[in-house]
Amino acid sequence: MTRHTLALLFAALLGLMPAVGAVAAPQAASGRVGFTEAEVNAALQAAYAEYKDLQEGKNADYIPALAKVDPKIFGIALVTPDGRVYAAGDIKSEVSIQSISKVFTMAKVMEEQGPDTIEKTIGVDPTGMRFNSIVAVEWAQKLMGGPELNPLVNPGAITATSMLKGASRAEIWNRLLDFYSSFAGRPLSVNQEVFKSESDTNQRNQAIGYLMYAYQYIKSEPMRATDIYTEQCSVNVNVRDLATMAGTLANAGKNPVTGKQLMKPEHVSKVLAVMAIAGLYDDSGKWLYHTGLPGKSGVGGGIIAVSPGRFGIAVISPPLDDAGNSVRAQRAIADISNALGGNPYNAKPR
Repeated sequence: MTRHTLALLFAALLGLMPAVGAVAAPQAASGRVGFTEAEVNAALQAAYAEYKDLQEGKNADYIPALAKVDPKIFGIALVTPDGRVYAAGDIKSEVSIQSISKVFTMAKVMEEQGPDTIEKTIGVDPTGMRFNSIVAVEWAQKLMGGPELNPLVNPGAITATSMLKGASRAEIWNRLLDFYSSFAGRPLSVNQEVFKSESDTNQRNQAIGYLMYAYQYIKSEPMRATDIYTEQCSVNVNVRDLATMAGTLANAGKNPVTGKQLMKPEHVSKVLAVMAIAGLYDDSGKWLYHTGLPGKSGVGGGIIAVSPGRFGIAVISPPLDDAGNSVRAQRAIADISNALGGNPYNAKPR
């Protein structure tokens, strides 16, 4: 018997093995999340069937490597706070995490330095401008007189990366990748082709890094911060990884699959607040209006969303709309959340 088999048997004995679609034997879902396993599976399968043949949107092409990703990839996964994993479609294909990484770098900075550091150094307000806007930096500096950005737009995200602790680039990077891996519940790695492709075409982000340095948001080595930021966006994930990461946020910072507490619970609400106001690029307000879910998209085709205390959900589908958000992912998550009562704003009268 292999070591891996023994680990699986041990996990099963402890009740840690999750249900993935129809792969695992059905078990009753926890009453605290308010839906049954059959309802979850039905919602995921219905969304998958509804959108698997959708042809809208196109892959991001301003990063050449992303244009080559298979546009037919379509996977859905949902993780509940009691560690159950449900899935439909392609759960094996990996894409680069891209801007979803910003959420977890922000979380890492909060864990190292506290949430006030994010608010005072970067800001937590929507900019009302494009995610890579240079004008937004000038507006914040010259007209607003202070940190009026957020960690989910590129200027704030590169600044957040510059704030990570470590004696060297290697130490900073290894600690950050370990943090991401802890959220995913398995070791993650970098897609080197995407990293090189982004590094060869990230001149605008380099300019943003220098501008943030000029205005003293970044205290030192802006090009190192930009390079690490570029590498973090190139980490490969599958849809189960993303759903587990979202599920950890839904479970107050405790990975529901591994059982490890990765964040202080009081920090999670701060992360979710920024996701709510800036998570889906220019359509963040529309997304929150229709779903009520803090979310984050990436131009690799992934979207994560969080229903606090109920579930974390992720969808991967590379074709994007004009705002840079996966077309299939938005629609599938909205349908599934509606079916499961995921919108935290939908209170019922007593």
